[in-house]
Amino acid sequence: MKLPNDRMNIIQEILDKTEKEIENMRPVNILIAGKTGVGKSTLINNVFREKLADTGIGKPVTKHLRKISKNGMPIVLYDTRGLELEQTIQDRVKKEITDLIAQNKNSKEAVHVVYYCIQATSSRIEDMELALIKDLSEKIPVILVLTQAIGEPAEVFKQHLENMNLPVAGIQAVMSEPYVISADYTIPAFGLKELVNKTLEIIPEDAQKAFTNAQQADIERKAKNARRWATRYVASSFGIGFIPIPFSDASVLVPMQITLLAHITAIFGISLDKSSIVSIIAAVGGTSSATFLGKSIVGNALKFIPGAGTVIGGIISGTTASIVTSALAVSYIEVLSVMAFKEMNGEAVNLSFIENLMRKQFKKNMQLKGKHLNKKELEFDRTRTASTNYEHLLNQGETEEKKQPFFKRIIPTIKRTVSKFSRKK
Repeated sequence: MKLPNDRMNIIQEILDKTEKEIENMRPVNILIAGKTGVGKSTLINNVFREKLADTGIGKPVTKHLRKISKNGMPIVLYDTRGLELEQTIQDRVKKEITDLIAQNKNSKEAVHVVYYCIQATSSRIEDMELALIKDLSEKIPVILVLTQAIGEPAEVFKQHLENMNLPVAGIQAVMSEPYVISADYTIPAFGLKELVNKTLEIIPEDAQKAFTNAQQADIERKAKNARRWATRYVASSFGIGFIPIPFSDASVLVPMQITLLAHITAIFGISLDKSSIVSIIAAVGGTSSATFLGKSIVGNALKFIPGAGTVIGGIISGTTASIVTSALAVSYIEVLSVMAFKEMNGEAVNLSFIENLMRKQFKKNMQLKGKHLNKKELEFDRTRTASTNYEHLLNQGETEEKKQPFFKRIIPTIKRTVSKFSRKK
């Protein structure tokens, strides 16, 4: 950890550690097969974050295979083209796919699973497709993905495929994005979380972290994974025998908390920049130095612990340090859950809202303490209710912001500007 002039850039440290965490993940590699027009790009953009089909870099691997990847995302997709063409082209595509699987077997580029996409409304599967699916399933797991699975015909087609007893790992009907029937009625997206679950049951354990990072369809899973890891981390860091920390040296907490926040960020895989981290950390401490941040977090936290006034000037016990760090972790996970939901829906991040939310959750979680905090159900982590929770919080945040005097509303902006200027200087 670099400490130029005895000061540490907390924000950059978190971002650097997050980047390293992601780099250390074993990438997950998925082959997306199916005819043109079956909705492969729509599926990719809704299962994986950052609209990967549109924003990822597509590089030709062969004449009919394209490799899609993006810097900072531990996933590689292989997209097929030409399956709907004449027999000679179909044979060429099949050979290119099987060669890719064989060449990368037992390597870091090994294909872990195939999503074979069929448009459910077509209600038909060709002999060529059946032959390819059977051939692929002998080499790697195949999940049949029935896209645009609207209405009874899609259910009938799914049942028909299940009755065929194909050698596949699963059949999943999906509606990748909401389907508008009329001005008054829209069919919501469905099936994506189930596809994520099926995939995680199939792919190797060492690729599951990367897949969790890359997927955006199941935010609750990200939150729960982060919570389980954070609980174990806090328990091991602040267990029996933990040396009490003098309050004057509270900064020794910070390196552990930086590691904690970085790992949680890597699990979520959302696009955090410096300004977002500044807003979150500013809600509980500061951003200029390890000493200031450590003291600020502990000082703010002790206000919520009855009788903690006697601790100030003395020591922070292992128990107190554990409570502070647990509350920080839980609050951070809850805030990232909201941010992940916003990113999934293409919404911009309101930094003032995020800062207020972090401050509110940290205060609430500090008041829970000990066992109640460890058993607390995470907030804002259910995709079905996230929209309602988010809208309530957003409206609440905007109302509170409007009530504040103008000079108070611009304080966060002034702080960020001064901090940025100080760093440049």
